[in-house]
Amino acid sequence: MQLGTTAVYVISLMTVLLALVYAIYLVVWVKKQKNENKTIERIAGLIRDGANTFMRKEYAILAAFAGVVAVLIFLFLPKPVWQESMDKNLTMAISYIAGTIFSAIAGKIGIMVAALANARCAEAATHGIKPSFLIGFRGGAVMGLMVVGSCLLGVMGVLYFTNDASMLLGFSFGASSLALFAKAGGGIFTKTADVSADLAGKVELGIPEDDPRNPAVIADNVGDNVGDVAGMGADLFDSNIASMTAALVMATSIDGKILGVRSIMVIIYAALGLLASIIGIYTAKIGEHGSPTKALNNSTYFTTGIFLVLTAIATLLFEGFSWRIWAASAVGLFVGVIIGLATNYFTDDNAPIVKKVAHASKSGPAFTILSGVSYGFMSVLPAMVGIAISALAAYKLCDPMGPGYAMYGISMSAVGMLSIVGMIISNDAYGPIVDNARGLAEMGGLGEEAIRVADELDSAGNTVKAVTKGFAISAAGLTVISLLGAFMSEVNTLLEEMGRAAEKLVGFDIMNPTVFFGIIIGAAIPAVFSAMLILGVDKNAQRMIAEIHRQFKEIVGLAEGKPGVEPDYNRCIDIATTGALKELIPAGLFAIVATLVVGVIGGVNAIGGFLLGNIISGILLALFMSNAGGLWDNGKKYIEAGNEGGKGSDAHKAAVIGDTVGDPFKDTAGPSINTQITVVSLVASLVASLFINFHLF
Repeated sequence: MQLGTTAVYVISLMTVLLALVYAIYLVVWVKKQKNENKTIERIAGLIRDGANTFMRKEYAILAAFAGVVAVLIFLFLPKPVWQESMDKNLTMAISYIAGTIFSAIAGKIGIMVAALANARCAEAATHGIKPSFLIGFRGGAVMGLMVVGSCLLGVMGVLYFTNDASMLLGFSFGASSLALFAKAGGGIFTKTADVSADLAGKVELGIPEDDPRNPAVIADNVGDNVGDVAGMGADLFDSNIASMTAALVMATSIDGKILGVRSIMVIIYAALGLLASIIGIYTAKIGEHGSPTKALNNSTYFTTGIFLVLTAIATLLFEGFSWRIWAASAVGLFVGVIIGLATNYFTDDNAPIVKKVAHASKSGPAFTILSGVSYGFMSVLPAMVGIAISALAAYKLCDPMGPGYAMYGISMSAVGMLSIVGMIISNDAYGPIVDNARGLAEMGGLGEEAIRVADELDSAGNTVKAVTKGFAISAAGLTVISLLGAFMSEVNTLLEEMGRAAEKLVGFDIMNPTVFFGIIIGAAIPAVFSAMLILGVDKNAQRMIAEIHRQFKEIVGLAEGKPGVEPDYNRCIDIATTGALKELIPAGLFAIVATLVVGVIGGVNAIGGFLLGNIISGILLALFMSNAGGLWDNGKKYIEAGNEGGKGSDAHKAAVIGDTVGDPFKDTAGPSINTQITVVSLVASLVASLFINFHLF
């Protein structure tokens, strides 16, 4: 059966509509759940207001940034406006703005749903784990459905209105640039509050984690929303768009036209991935005494199976679809699941590694840090090997099909790995919702059993969040390898247009001094980028801890918990907001400017090396920080559950210190690196003509 262009648009649009309708149903369902505790309702309102205030200020800054970038794109991309008609430049600028808007909406939707779900999830914990889990998961699922639905809608919209796959680079850059700053800003906010609340509250003052006496406790819960929900939504929106963009750019190069068979495969596979996620979300269930970790993982595996079956049927039915390309996407998805299982082994508090780190904490915080760093580095190997195997297998599977197919195969492997991203985001957004619910259960005085249920849900959220971060970072690794291929395609297309086909790129020779120069510089960027973000948390947290000390000293009766005495929560929210907004732009600009400088110095060969070094160094650091942070966090929770001395013990205090080191690792720098890699890869493709025509060496 031959699949025409109109049919592709119809299938994609129908899948998007189904996702949006189901997401609306879930929002209505969540709103219907009980929300009667006045204390919890008031505190949830403070969290919601704080998150909305931060988002409003952050988006105002990012709107100004996006406006400046859009003007620069109009003037210079794809070519200077005075060298070519302005239509293409205007279309690229509009595509960029559309990408930023879609990404911003993804984050805003996440905040809205998390604010609805957290209080209801907390109250449901008094009735057991089953109803509480379902509210947390379905709240997160709204985010998953909306993000992936808007991804597919955005890509199809750009193709329909522009009829030019290269315009997707502008759309993807818009999504990536906003995601980079949203993730960095949200990450700095959330970890400023989390580190301050833990160190000043649990370690210094010996009060519980979510004690309402702690001035930073509301800022901490606000941070879960702006960092782990809004930032993460924008981040995974960006990864999914980038993987589709890379595949479509190379598919168009192979097909020689828009929406040829190879492009249609990309879009149909993405649509079927969304459909598989809808089915997986619908079937996610847990028993009265079930394991939330098991339920989340099982739903992921079920979605994986559904996707493989649906794409196999599509490959069988539609004319021109290739089993080699299906196999490449299947390899990507399979490796993604294996990476998830390996990450689970290193971060799950039921597995031996977390228990070993918890036991080491009995000897003091130095041993917590040493063991966590060591196991964090070990955890990198399975994922790196998985990415390497996936890229190699996809390359070898598709290489016999002809020129260009090998890199296209790698891009389809990335599409395959991200095909179930709707379920991945659902699992990820579940984490901050149940984390908030745990805090609300304690602050609302719902009792020890409700707190225990919320703790179990939160622990599952931490484990699955580490798995999904590993999955997302690994997918980003494959995506940026694909973007390296897209960069080569763009360069070669430009060289042909200039009549310089003899200079076309076939690869990057690492013995070439300009390539090697790029590799060395590119490898250093993720380390400096991470340092800038972590230093942002460091400086901000020191200011907040000083404010917490001031309030406990000056507010009479606060430390004793006298009735009617409350801390000034807003002051801590203001400190986190101001510091995050101050720090979010420099790190992102540093990575972008470094790319431009390397390209102007060494041209396209240096940029090829730069991207290669950036990819390898970035994936390694991102995986290490994500996994080390996850195992420190769950090591702390394992001790708090009554093991190795329990709450208040020396082991507990050491584990809290480990957790405060891991917090900016796993929630600020780690997940921001994969967005940074994507951004510099897209910048390289967008500015390729500049690097071809103007370079020193």
